[in-house]
Amino acid sequence: MDWNVIQEYLPLYKEAAVLTLRIGWIGILFAVILGFICAMIQHYRVPILRQITKVYIELFRNTPLLVQLFFIYFGLPKVGLPVSADVCGAAGLALLGGSYMAETFRSGLEAVETVQMESALSLGMKWFQAMRYVVLPQAISISVPAFTANVIFLLKETSVFSAISLMDLMFTAKDLIGLYYKTTESLFLLVVFYLIILLPVSIAASLIERRLRYAGFGN
Repeated sequence: MDWNVIQEYLPLYKEAAVLTLRIGWIGILFAVILGFICAMIQHYRVPILRQITKVYIELFRNTPLLVQLFFIYFGLPKVGLPVSADVCGAAGLALLGGSYMAETFRSGLEAVETVQMESALSLGMKWFQAMRYVVLPQAISISVPAFTANVIFLLKETSVFSAISLMDLMFTAKDLIGLYYKTTESLFLLVVFYLIILLPVSIAASLIERRLRYAGFGN
């Protein structure tokens, strides 16, 4: 292990980590929004849209992110829709993540008994008030473990961004190994930076889950 080499490579990995986090969190944000919308459509059985979202969920849950990225990055330009590598990475992650988040939120909504909504409405609440103050807090707390697992999964999936020439952590590691044959140092930094990215997410999620449990949600 050459620590001088590691010190020399650090700025490159820092830059790659910033790009990975930027695209990763943009993709995850849109995945949450898309997943929540799809979950609501599925849970409340909205006609036509329910069938469309079901096809979307099954399609993206059962195809690899790499294939989806190739379709967006190389396929869309063929029909006159050029997409930059950054947009492709965020869009691919959002579409994949949205399909997983949809099932996570749907299971959370279905875990809340219908009597909760009925009771809220009988007390004079409007539908949106009942959703906001009664149903959603319980559904979200139930979904926290699966939601966290999805976030970590999606952040790890950013490792395939290198296939569309994004200078992410994996691309940087493979590039340095190919150029200078410093395999041990390059892989060591790759592992360290992924741990730096993922460990805080895992720890924060555990704390949130514990706090929700103590607060009585999800019981």
